[in-house]
Amino acid sequence: MLQTNRSPHAADGDTHYSVALSPAELLRSVTEFIHRQRLVIVFVAALVVSLGFIYIFTTPPSYTADAQMIIDTRKVQLFQNQSVFGDVAIDSATVDSQIEILKSENIALSVIKDLRLTEDPEFTGQGFGLVGAIFDGIGYIVDFFGSHEPPSQFSLERKAVAAFAKRLTIKRIGLTYVMNISFRSLNAQKAAQIANAVADAYITDQLEAKYQATRRASIWLQDRLRELRAQASAAEEAVIRYKAQHNIVDTGGRLTTEQQLAEVNSQIVQARAATAEAKARLERIEEIVRMEIPDATVADTLKNDVITRLRQQYLDYAAKEADWSARYGRDHLAAVNLRNQMREIRRSIVDELRRIAETYKSDYEIAKVREESIQKSMNEVVAQSQSTNQAQLTLRDLESTAQTYRALHDNFLQRYMESVQQQSFPITEARLISAASRPLEKSHPKTLLVLALAGIGGIVLGTGIGYLRDISDRVFRTAAQVEALLGVDVIAILPKLASAARDPSGAATETRLAGDLAQERTIGGRTGILRYAADEPFSRFAEAIRSIKVSVDLNSDTKQGKVVGITSALPNEGKSTVAANFAQLVALGGGKVVLVDCDLRNPSLSRAITPNTTSGLLEVLTGAMPPDRALWTDTTTNLKFFPNVAKGRLAHTSDVLSSDAMRNFFDLLRQRFDYVIVDLPPLSPIVDVRSSAHLVDAFVLVIEWGETKIDVVQHALNVARPVYDKLLGTVLNKADMNSFGRYQGYSGKYYHNRYYARYGYVD
Repeated sequence: MLQTNRSPHAADGDTHYSVALSPAELLRSVTEFIHRQRLVIVFVAALVVSLGFIYIFTTPPSYTADAQMIIDTRKVQLFQNQSVFGDVAIDSATVDSQIEILKSENIALSVIKDLRLTEDPEFTGQGFGLVGAIFDGIGYIVDFFGSHEPPSQFSLERKAVAAFAKRLTIKRIGLTYVMNISFRSLNAQKAAQIANAVADAYITDQLEAKYQATRRASIWLQDRLRELRAQASAAEEAVIRYKAQHNIVDTGGRLTTEQQLAEVNSQIVQARAATAEAKARLERIEEIVRMEIPDATVADTLKNDVITRLRQQYLDYAAKEADWSARYGRDHLAAVNLRNQMREIRRSIVDELRRIAETYKSDYEIAKVREESIQKSMNEVVAQSQSTNQAQLTLRDLESTAQTYRALHDNFLQRYMESVQQQSFPITEARLISAASRPLEKSHPKTLLVLALAGIGGIVLGTGIGYLRDISDRVFRTAAQVEALLGVDVIAILPKLASAARDPSGAATETRLAGDLAQERTIGGRTGILRYAADEPFSRFAEAIRSIKVSVDLNSDTKQGKVVGITSALPNEGKSTVAANFAQLVALGGGKVVLVDCDLRNPSLSRAITPNTTSGLLEVLTGAMPPDRALWTDTTTNLKFFPNVAKGRLAHTSDVLSSDAMRNFFDLLRQRFDYVIVDLPPLSPIVDVRSSAHLVDAFVLVIEWGETKIDVVQHALNVARPVYDKLLGTVLNKADMNSFGRYQGYSGKYYHNRYYARYGYVD
């Protein structure tokens, strides 16, 4: 597997990555999560369902009875203006208020007292079912250590009220004025009885409330009526006294002076009209007399017989004179005589008109005298009216006050009569439209609903616990985690070996010195975990080790020399095991391989392979021993091994690894061997690996599957930049292949044993 192109900051602890998932990928991710946490989900769901079954079997059945009540907006109007305070429109807020009244303690106490529920254990005990039994047991324990006095009536009522409120449910049906009253009890008949009792108690409470309100209003109105009656009488007496003091008399609701003034005013208007009419007739008649117009007409001439007769004669003579003048000429004696007679008649008419004019003049003088008399009377009345104006204003104020008090008295009297009528016959808007009947089936617990909720709740709870386990599982479990969080490839996944293979006794090696000191040291052929890949070449473990060799061979940085350092973030992650098996597997392939134990402080690999050696790498570096004398050979694989012997605590091992002697030693190894496998110390505890970065061509980081914390590895690589820059890849060691598929997702299927069995690989 080739090395991944990675960012230099991929190992930082603040690395974030976000990938937009397609619907198919999202579904696969959810499926993988469910598959991974299925045991937790199933266990929690089964536990919750079991609790549901326990609840169902331990809870006694209860029954719910329903009664329906309506607030009728069509009020019965037995009396006009029935309500003392006015009718209030019923809206949603009013209905909600009535629901709260139904839930009130006043209604509950009324029902409890009527039905004597304080004597019923259902209402005075702690509860029923498993939960009730637990509370009852706690109550008995408290009573045993406390006082043994029987509970008081007050405490029984409080318990009954609390139990009553829990079992009572009031709700509005839709947007209507109908309220549903539900009550739950262990006895079906009792549930119906209490539901109906609640409705009756509410109606009785409403009637009593209206009666008390009407009664209080009647008492208040009665007191107010006394006050208003006294105030109205006092105001009317003040009006009478004031009229007497100022001689103010009224008739028909009007003052005498006002009536006289109106009458005189009407008379003077008529008198002025008569005077004007008489003057007009006089002027007209005088004009006719002055101009001596005999045929002029006024109203009285038409009624005067003398003038009518004279005018008729005058007209006859005029007709004859015109006829004779036409026949005999104007100077004829007969015509002249007719004209003389006509002149006499005209003079008579004018004289008669002068007599009529004198009559008109007399009428005019009389009208003037009458007008002046009426005007004088009017002046006297006006003077009298002006003298009483100030008194009249005060009188009107007194009369207005008296009328106001009288109107208030009459209004309150009417209200008082209405309140007295309502007090004797109160009316409520609520009425029961559907009485509760005994239910035939239990309402609680609902078996199917409880089991369904328990199942759904268990699945949800199990999923939540599984999700918490997922997000709190801050260890490496998949190759995708390593690639995303560290930016490097996983070049091998090593399965967890059986307990026998991990037995240290089986991994012991045998050493012997052949002849003198010049002879070569050899390693025996005992099997163990350090030789597992060589002893079991057809195992999945050996195949995973081969993938490390492929990655090393394909890496461009290790084409020459191939110095490969094996390290880990923490101790006991299996880096020495990986290094030993990798070196032996490459040696079995015919390559010239040397395995070097560079863990100068804790040479666990040397203690396992060459436990009896007394010299090694440090002696070579100091010149106390030539390299060939410190070199050990595995007779089975022809693997060369440079052990390390820690004869004391070394404080400056990093200086040893970065020394020129170490550089020269590795240059010698590059010349003599094809592969140099270096077992290095872990990254986190000490700095030796960073000091050896210049010696190694590529590093392989061993991570223990399911144990190594992500933050630890990120921190270790972040502080060791030279190591990270040469990091070939990582190895997930000690992987539980049975559980690996749950975390690896779809790619985990490729690790099934049946695929490896086809090629002879077995574990």
